[in-house]
Amino acid sequence: MLLAALAIVAPIFGLVALGYGAARTRLVSGEAGNALSEYVFVLAIPALLFRTVASADFPALNPLPYWISYFGALAICWMIAGLLARRDGRDAREAAVIGFSAAQSNTVLVGIPLILGTIGEAGTLPIILLLAVHLPVTMTAVTLLIARGESGPGAWQSLIRSLVTHPILIAIGAGLLWRYLGVPIPELMRTLLKYLADSAAPCALAAMGMSMTRVSLAGNRRMIGLIASIKLLLHPLLVYVLTVHVMRLPPHFAGAAILFAACPTGINAFLVAERYRIGASLASGAITLSTLLAIFTMTLAVSVTMALVK
Repeated sequence: MLLAALAIVAPIFGLVALGYGAARTRLVSGEAGNALSEYVFVLAIPALLFRTVASADFPALNPLPYWISYFGALAICWMIAGLLARRDGRDAREAAVIGFSAAQSNTVLVGIPLILGTIGEAGTLPIILLLAVHLPVTMTAVTLLIARGESGPGAWQSLIRSLVTHPILIAIGAGLLWRYLGVPIPELMRTLLKYLADSAAPCALAAMGMSMTRVSLAGNRRMIGLIASIKLLLHPLLVYVLTVHVMRLPPHFAGAAILFAACPTGINAFLVAERYRIGASLASGAITLSTLLAIFTMTLAVSVTMALVK
């Protein structure tokens, strides 16, 4: 089972390593890496999500147990990391960034390829249900916590703007509207969406590797280690307990949630830290360390998921 799981995870990290190596050796420029990331976020992944939401046959279900399982575990990890940060002498704003870094997964660049590679098409609905609320929930929470120490309306305006203009949320909303209208997708549009969607996973992973050249392990190594431990060990463990033993979710929903939780810290942690000029070295260090170690925890998570869905 572990060998089969490693066979799924290895190509993912192979593409990450390829992107990192190309950027580190300057085979591609920093501008090329930024452009690829922008392509993934603005075109490829939105096309994948729009196509799925607009045309997939979704069963009637109640998503609350799924959301409660995932975000309940996320909240516990966030609070533990925040409390540890406060005990370490960090102020409330930096503690918010540390909690965000310990709880927020790289759902897009790593999570989507990982789930589709492990579960296949059955993982599409769990992906959409989580992505539809993951960004609004986590970004709202970290902005609220940081805004308590901010003056003026800037933080709120930034939050509203980022949510309203986010390509992934726009794609999901557009897909829901298209589905509601009941209009069939024209063949030309379907083909274009397929080309874009098929490029999402490999381009996302290569872009993730390229972005790692901009982050480092500089800063408080002890705190970075705590953040990575909470993210890679505690988060998926809590999600496993809640999805499998408490909520007793269907296997592909439980597996998708576990795989999302096993992903390393997402790049949004660094972007938030940079935006508010607080904890940037900790966030970048957590991204780097958790990404380096995630090959082991993700392999275990894939093994657990394969056992659940077999």
